[in-house]
This record gives sequence, structure tokens and C-alpha cells, in this order.
Amino acid sequence: MQGGRPRLKVCCIASRAEAALAIGQGADALGLVGAMPSGPGPIADDRIADIVAAVPPPIATFLLSSRQEAEGLAEHVRITGANTLQIVDHLDPSQYPRLRRLLPTTRLVQVIHVQGAEAVALATDYARLADALLLDSGRPGAPFAELGGTGRVHDWRISRDIVARVEKPVFLAGGLNPGNVAEAVATVRPFGVDLCSGLRSEGRLDPAKLAAFTAALWPGR
Repeated sequence: MQGGRPRLKVCCIASRAEAALAIGQGADALGLVGAMPSGPGPIADDRIADIVAAVPPPIATFLLSSRQEAEGLAEHVRITGANTLQIVDHLDPSQYPRLRRLLPTTRLVQVIHVQGAEAVALATDYARLADALLLDSGRPGAPFAELGGTGRVHDWRISRDIVARVEKPVFLAGGLNPGNVAEAVATVRPFGVDLCSGLRSEGRLDPAKLAAFTAALWPGR
């Protein structure tokens, strides 16, 4: 296991009340979704900023941004005040040096969409640039790009290989739920897990689903 007990990132947070609910159940990080080409969870930047302002330390606030240029990504972080930037598409590596200069104190998390074995080399390359990786099940090349929140499980054997090869923290996402998270953690041994759709009912964070997930993730807590 990377770094001891698996951390929990609850994504698609849509209000201060949802943030408080997730934190109360032990979430280490919250995901706040900016404008996306598809998928669940996007909220307006001013609402993201309002939620971020209410989140106490040391909880991490992840801004999910689909922007593709360093300047646009940095502007998105400045508008919302998030302390971590989750880059949901496969960003051109040439953008990273400028992004570091523009956001010297912001943690950069690069999403890797695991569609096949080629993700291992991609992850190894990005691990030299980002502070952490997040392995998801999107399809950025689809006609309507899928950049997260798909509810699909990808091949955990590939994710396990990535975790074994890189030295940066790795979060696992994609189709996790109370019934499979123990197996996912045992197989992949990630630093943390991340989910959105598996915890929501009728568009809202579901307290019962969240409680069931944390009980499965941290048995005997």
C-alpha cells in the first residue's frame, strides 16, 4: 500500500453541506468539477470558490479542470482558490514547466485514462512531471470526450503495474463501490481511492452509500 491506509477523495462535491458530509465520514480530499465536455458533477466556478472557502485544513480541495493550456489552468485555480489541480485530460507535457511557474504552490495531479497497456508508459512519463497520478476509466478520444465520472472499472492489473513502477502517489478511480473497493485496494495497492457516481443518488451525495463505502474501505475503523 502506498503510504499506509488508503486515502479517500470524494469527488463531484456540489455544496458546502456535501463537503461537510464527506469530511465527517473521513474524506481526506474533495473533488470539485469545473466545466467538462461530458460526465456528472460540473458546477459553476463561483460555487466551487464558495465551497473551497469553507473547507478546513488539512483537507485537500481538488479542482477538476479540462483546460488544455497552462495559462487557462492557472486562471481556473486562481478563480476557485483550490489548493490542488486535477488535470483531467492528457496534457501536453510541454505545458508543465510554465504551469509550475504560474502555480508554484499548487499540487498538480495528472489523470491517466487507463484504456490499455499503453497507459503504463504514459503514467511513467507523467510521474516525472506531476505531484501525483489519478487512474481513471475515461475515453478522452471519444466523439464526446469522457474525462471522468463514467462509473466503469478498468483493468486493475494495469493500474497495479503503474503503482509498482512510479514513485509518486497514485489514486485509483473508476467504478468503485462498497462491493469492490476492498478487492481494488488489495489488487492495486494505491495511495488513495476516488469516486463520484458510486456515492450519489438522484444527483446528491448519499449518506448511506458514503457510510457503506467508508466501512468497506476502512474495516474496523
